[in-house]
Amino acid sequence: MIISVLSGKGGTGKTTISTNLSILMNYTYVDCDVEEPNGFLFLKPSIEKNIPVGVLNPLIDNEKCTLCKICATECQFNALAGLKNNIMLFDKLCHSCGTCSLVCKYDAIKEINREIGHIKKGNFKGNTVYEGRINVNEPMGIAIIKKLKELASKEDNVLLDSPPGTSCNVVETLQDVDYAVLVTEPSAFGLHDMDMAYNLTKKYNIKSGIIINRSNEDDYIIEDYAKKNNIKILGKIPFSKQAAKIYSNAELLIEDDYLKTHFENIKNNILKEIK
Repeated sequence: MIISVLSGKGGTGKTTISTNLSILMNYTYVDCDVEEPNGFLFLKPSIEKNIPVGVLNPLIDNEKCTLCKICATECQFNALAGLKNNIMLFDKLCHSCGTCSLVCKYDAIKEINREIGHIKKGNFKGNTVYEGRINVNEPMGIAIIKKLKELASKEDNVLLDSPPGTSCNVVETLQDVDYAVLVTEPSAFGLHDMDMAYNLTKKYNIKSGIIINRSNEDDYIIEDYAKKNNIKILGKIPFSKQAAKIYSNAELLIEDDYLKTHFENIKNNILKEIK
């Protein structure tokens, strides 16, 4: 079973929900927010492996290259430019599609690996946990997310902590997911961005449910939307000073007995939904 936790926007408590639920449900935790991973701040796992992740980029053999420029013409991402005396590569634009090497008639292009980030595999109280992190100045983290999911696929049950928003990274995270948990806050902004995330899950025919974080008297904003769209409210995490204090100390909310009851309720509702 693969569950993805997404939010549509940052700051709703997606990682807070993900880390606590993964431990409570005994699921493998995977931090797919490779641009700003922070799940390990709360889990503090012992690190077992550090795995580099790379992408393939073309390398031009200038002795074989005839400057026909077909490779640059066929590149759909403008990663290659045909100049007067050579072919220039813009490596950050390259999508590693391999088209350039396929269309080269003179065998002047081979693909080489370029490291763009790394993955940490750790252990927290017997649970396997993963974190992906992209290198500074790298624009695309999809290859890291793919590798994270490949590694985690060896586990029985997996919880994916999705990146915020509805970008390509989120779309990649949602591939082959069985169930989506939408984390939101009871506000107009929270509703707007959760709506985008919900529509994304609908596009991929993924069943979803909603968790209202920082629950207060404005919950009706989300509840009315959920009723209109026939989405299950999986549970609520109350807006409380105690929760804020625990969070600010980078601790898990389920270590507090009162807050743990809310997560237990959410866990039970998710298990009913995925059955």
